Amino acid sequence: MKLLRVGTAGAETPALLDAEGVLRDLSGLVPDIDGALLADEDALARIRAAAGTGELPGLDATGLRVGPPLARIGKVVCIGLNYHDHARETGAEPPAEPVVFFKAADTVVGPDDTVLVPRGSVKTDWEVELAVVIGRTARYVESAEAALGHVAGYAVAHDVSEREFQIERGGTWDKGKNCETFNPLGPWLVTADEVPDPQALSLRLWVNGELKQDGTTAEQIFPVAEVVRYVSQFMTLYPGDVINTGTPAGVALGQPEPKPFLRAGDVVELEIDGLGRQRQEFKDA
Repeated sequence: MKLLRVGTAGAETPALLDAEGVLRDLSGLVPDIDGALLADEDALARIRAAAGTGELPGLDATGLRVGPPLARIGKVVCIGLNYHDHARETGAEPPAEPVVFFKAADTVVGPDDTVLVPRGSVKTDWEVELAVVIGRTARYVESAEAALGHVAGYAVAHDVSEREFQIERGGTWDKGKNCETFNPLGPWLVTADEVPDPQALSLRLWVNGELKQDGTTAEQIFPVAEVVRYVSQFMTLYPGDVINTGTPAGVALGQPEPKPFLRAGDVVELEIDGLGRQRQEFKDA
């Protein structure tokens, strides 16, 4: 299923995109798309059954804002330097263990919402990423094989980053990752049954119409299953938590000088096969 949330920011309602591409209203069945829903197999089964019968009312998508596909996100865990090609382009050694950092849940915005270039920023960068959404509590998961059983679904994430704040200002990466609007998510949460192999997805990103990133999750150093298993050794993952799993080559940081960092007026578009497409215009904060 393709689950999403539509409407004005802060007042989104749950919806489903059916197999024919018709937007369907879920508000009569469930109050929202959140961790509680993803952990409730009976509620998900009711949605599947209703979608199969065609009884869900349609919604007019004209002019309708698409919000983040997940409400009340607990935490956003991020994995850095997780693609072989990205490590090569930045001159970094592939990490021996996953690099883990966090984004605050309040960085998450809709897939087509405006992204703000932070005040004083000169190195705002783009990163298309596969987001993993947790559906079952994961605590000390014993194997990579078992880890995928804790995944509710997948989404497109844009891990916007400010490289000067991240790398040159001291401390951890978090200063360059947690600026307002720095994690567009969606348009859909695609349930795990529709993604048989999360290591076989193509990711692409364009800046002002120019293709910048064109990669595949097959290049991940630590595959999705291992990322979930590994992270669960250090923290408990709850339904509604999100893991951003890293970005392929093609970011501004890895390009020759002068590096083409983002400015107000730039337009970024990104997509992952089967998971939908995003488009953001960048403006000054």
